[in-house]
Amino acid sequence: MAQLQKPEFVYMGGALRRWEEAVLHVGCEGVNRSLNVFEGIKGYWQPNGQFGILQLKRHYGRLCQSARLLQIPFDHSFDQYSDAIFELMGALLKSDWDMWARTTLFAIDGHWGEGTVSDLVVTAYHQDKQVPPPICIGTSTWQRSSDISLPARIKTGTNYQVARLARMEGRARGCQEMVLLNQWGRVAEATGACVLMVRDGIVYSPPPTEGALESITLDITEALARSLNIPFVRRPIDRTELLVADEIGICGTLAELTLVRSVDGQPLAEKGPVLGALQRRYFEAIRGIVPHSYIELTIVPSRSKASVQNPFGKNKSANRRS
Repeated sequence: MAQLQKPEFVYMGGALRRWEEAVLHVGCEGVNRSLNVFEGIKGYWQPNGQFGILQLKRHYGRLCQSARLLQIPFDHSFDQYSDAIFELMGALLKSDWDMWARTTLFAIDGHWGEGTVSDLVVTAYHQDKQVPPPICIGTSTWQRSSDISLPARIKTGTNYQVARLARMEGRARGCQEMVLLNQWGRVAEATGACVLMVRDGIVYSPPPTEGALESITLDITEALARSLNIPFVRRPIDRTELLVADEIGICGTLAELTLVRSVDGQPLAEKGPVLGALQRRYFEAIRGIVPHSYIELTIVPSRSKASVQNPFGKNKSANRRS
């Protein structure tokens, strides 16, 4: 699991740092008020031996949007953003593992929106190459906040406080994931992914106006579905629809496309024909086995073995903090 790993390096303050050196001051707004916005990005090994990051430009664009909505200054160009990711991933890549990275913009100085200064911090974690197994989900008693309270459109750590509570509730009920309802009692999204529901051969998913993140992975899933001639509709979903659905799945950068085998204790087909086909196509596309025109992979530039093993070598001594 990514949260249990302690990688050797982190990107912070414009350079690589040792994991233990990447710290925020106890008085900064990133700590006191959880003032941050972030993106989770995933990279996959390709058949030609290159390592490709999925939809990197779109993740950069959404990070800029979140920063704008929370009025956190962010002046990195896309090239600067991608270079930071390349530097860290290049130092951590292992041929037997894919990699998930979190690019977080923390407010490190300022007070209540005055004089805000931010820093881009990139952390990356190894992940196995296995297709995720089917999971059990439940409906949480915790609720997604509204757009005029804490908008789901902003990908901020603060928005995941309710997700944390729902996950803990789910563990007590034997569920690996939980569904959050919105203020109208309809499905918003899961704690870390969007919800997919199949009824009569049609895939449905709630739109952002229902409290779902504007999901990049959901857009990929829709594009793949249309190329497979699978109808895909974004509309509100009632809670009880989940209980009578033919198939359910979740999708997100970290969740990828995961099938659901039960919801609130109600069993589902573990390998439904619709989401099963979509899942297979998803992994074929992101791994470059059978490319898809919608999917853009940004290749991490190759680095010499010496620079990967010793990024703090003689020519990088300036990267150390004083």
